Amino acid sequence: MGTDERDERERTGMRRAVALSASVGEVTHPNPNVGAVVLDRAGTVVGEGCHQRAGGPHAEVVALADAGDLARGGTVLVTLEPCAHTGRTGPCTDALLAAGVARVVYAVADPTPRAGGGADVLRAAGVQVEAGLLAGEAERANERWLTGVRLQRPFVVWKLASTLDGRVAAADGTSRWISSAESRADAHRLRAECDAIVAGVGTVLADDPALTVRDAAGALVGGQPLRVVVDTHGRTPVGARVRDASAPTWVATADELGTDAAGQVDLAALLSALHAKGRGLVLLEGGPTLAGGFVRAGLVDRVVAYLAPTLLGAGIASLAGTGIGTLADRVPLEVTDVTRCGQDVRVTARPVRPTTAQEA
Repeated sequence: MGTDERDERERTGMRRAVALSASVGEVTHPNPNVGAVVLDRAGTVVGEGCHQRAGGPHAEVVALADAGDLARGGTVLVTLEPCAHTGRTGPCTDALLAAGVARVVYAVADPTPRAGGGADVLRAAGVQVEAGLLAGEAERANERWLTGVRLQRPFVVWKLASTLDGRVAAADGTSRWISSAESRADAHRLRAECDAIVAGVGTVLADDPALTVRDAAGALVGGQPLRVVVDTHGRTPVGARVRDASAPTWVATADELGTDAAGQVDLAALLSALHAKGRGLVLLEGGPTLAGGFVRAGLVDRVVAYLAPTLLGAGIASLAGTGIGTLADRVPLEVTDVTRCGQDVRVTARPVRPTTAQEA
């Protein structure tokens, strides 16, 4: 097999590994999403697998078991550098060496001091190791975990429902319902995937939301997500629905977290505290002011917008207080998905930011 053919087979195999990584969703939290594919000596796929739950076998172990003896002398393609430590399971480096593989290609280096260094262990044992193949794709499939490890904060998804002209409520404040029933059900699916839902006290005072998973309760990864009310001055009423017993609640105040330059709750401190509480995926459902604060601070990692085929003209815009005063300061987005939800259109996008990972 020539070098060009080998490279193409490895690229194809890594794409499959990335797809396996992305297929798991959020059930691996607090562990990463990882996919692996095994090629035999001839470059044929003979095994594959992914990490499916915290405490379960890692992707490499699953793929090697699938390949059996055909892995010997072959190549393992894996989306994250194989671990070299013993946690709830043994080191993946040990499993790779025991299987007798000749070559390991991984997409993204493990940034954790405890688990990293697997590549060096494999090289020292005579295994050929290469890094960086399809790194950008692999990072996007594992962005929740990588954000937590690198930035020490949760991954933040901003969810909004607006008219086509960008209004989340009419001039009189009415907003139920801008989005379709299908969009609202899909939004509950988003809630079921996260472990914290964040809203501002203004939303609580205006709408008295429950901020719980209902339509998609069967899809909950764990229990109900933590409800977080960003409440600078502690105005959340004792009788508000977010204070009931249906889910845990944290009313986050300035007294506890401090304030930013605008005199509001320090959002970076809020996310650091959520990270310390073990929360890895935050769904931001606050109103325009809170969303604007997150955008202003560069703390939005994904946008999910449900756009209804409706025009209001006047009304409340979806964002406020971003500090953006000129087109040159806009926040560029990369659209990653467009899907119909009933009569609405769901647009998923991610901010375009500099990255250290490069596509290979």
